[in-house]
Amino acid sequence: MNAKEVFKSIIALRQSEIPFHMTERDCTLPLNRKKIITIPGVRRCGKSSVMELTVNQLVESGVRPQNILWIGFDDERISSMTTENFDDIVKAYMEMFPQTPLNEVYMFFDEIQLKRDWEYFVLRLYKNYCKNIYICGSNATMLSTELATALRGYPLEYEVFPLSFNEYCRFKNITPNGYTDQHNAMMRNAFNDYNAKGGFPEAVLTESESERIKLLQGYFNTMLLKDLAEHYNISNTNVARYFIKRIMNNVGKPTSINAIFNDLKSQGLKVTKDDLYLWANYVCAIFMFVKVPKYERSLVKEQQTPAKYYCIDNGLRCAVVLPQSDDNGKNLENVVFLHLYRNRTPGSEIYYYKDKTECDFLVRSYEQVTQLIQVSWDLSDPDTFNREVRALLNAATATNCNNLLIVTADDERELTVKDKTIKVVPAWKFLLGKNE
Repeated sequence: MNAKEVFKSIIALRQSEIPFHMTERDCTLPLNRKKIITIPGVRRCGKSSVMELTVNQLVESGVRPQNILWIGFDDERISSMTTENFDDIVKAYMEMFPQTPLNEVYMFFDEIQLKRDWEYFVLRLYKNYCKNIYICGSNATMLSTELATALRGYPLEYEVFPLSFNEYCRFKNITPNGYTDQHNAMMRNAFNDYNAKGGFPEAVLTESESERIKLLQGYFNTMLLKDLAEHYNISNTNVARYFIKRIMNNVGKPTSINAIFNDLKSQGLKVTKDDLYLWANYVCAIFMFVKVPKYERSLVKEQQTPAKYYCIDNGLRCAVVLPQSDDNGKNLENVVFLHLYRNRTPGSEIYYYKDKTECDFLVRSYEQVTQLIQVSWDLSDPDTFNREVRALLNAATATNCNNLLIVTADDERELTVKDKTIKVVPAWKFLLGKNE
């Protein structure tokens, strides 16, 4: 079978599967922006599924399935093809649907990064034929920074994450809109599960605990060996593995790269300090972590202060590092950060604040601090309660922000302290709505 016939078969098969049977996600892609839409994100978070949901939306809006051109480049029938064969994609479609103008077609390319120089083909398509192109892939060559360069500034980026708590409930067939004590207990149990196991879709749907952990460990090994080591030419993968585990263990605390370097040096492991600083950037570039700087009015000081690193998924973290007694609190802080990061708006940035006391999260919109958040698993201990409140009040005084929140595992109340109102909310309620 020649290339053109293979592409006809792939196009026809995907069209026959429309509408795709998928669980809805909260993230949506634009339908008619006349742009190249790129969908970056950590491996296995559901990027292809989000594209399939977009196809469903198009069909619901009146677009005919025959106007959908979907090619999955991981199909073994095209594994030996090169970009020289890609013109046959357009020819195949035009022979199948000669009455359909290409400017009315929606093109979806999944795992296109498997083909070298794919970006030239996509740019040519965009400039000459089709203005609605969607691309996603799981390899590190799909990093957002590199996509912007490869596609000459044309793409619009829509990052996809592992499941939010709201999406997790949907995947588990839990309806989060009741008001009874029984419903609240169910939501607390669901949150505890989500807090420990994370939101990678396939892992959420895996019933066996041992299989779920193996699956997540497999994700981690692929990220380490392919996305990090292979993409950035890192040969010392054992040291890189240890480095990542140290960052995972340190979630919620400022991470000193210098301290990790000294630790590695004391063990006789050879790596330069500059390498570790580069690796810290790389693990963020492959979407395994998100870096959160300390809030400083001076950019120079901000760069000189150790940052915090939050992991993209609690389940991934817990499958890689040994369980610890304070994991509930660390996981809760990680989940709260991911919620803030997932729902951030243009111009907003997330920091931590530290002076005499430390405030977990400071949200700034352009130049104005709009919210201060503390995260604490349990406020029943008076010392813990006083520490969290004092940290919020100190940060409020320094930033002139009065939107104060404490997120806990189960506590809910409203406090007035020194003329300041502090809302205390259980995590499951906080996660079910976008943070305003």
